[in-house]
Amino acid sequence: MFKVRGKVFMLMTEVPGRPVVILKADPGEALALREQNSHITPGYHMNKKHWITLEGGEGVGKELVRELVTDSYLLVVDHLPKAEQPVDPRTYGNGTRAAR
Repeated sequence: MFKVRGKVFMLMTEVPGRPVVILKADPGEALALREQNSHITPGYHMNKKHWITLEGGEGVGKELVRELVTDSYLLVVDHLPKAEQPVDPRTYGNGTRAAR
């Protein structure tokens, strides 16, 4: 389980013997991701609208995993009080990191 300021943004587990990563996702993006990639399914034991399960397979490269993990982290950070945000989720990754 991976957290930012006590809030979960990623879980790593096994779903009957298969390693998976469970990540928070924007509901619209989560739906599109599930439609485009058979290795992305609704969040296992999580809110199916806001979480996705990612398992390895064709079309799941390092860059996609990195992007989905970063997006999950930033979604959780965005819902923290400003004083608790370790980065500014609106500018993070745009070359202008705002440390807090």
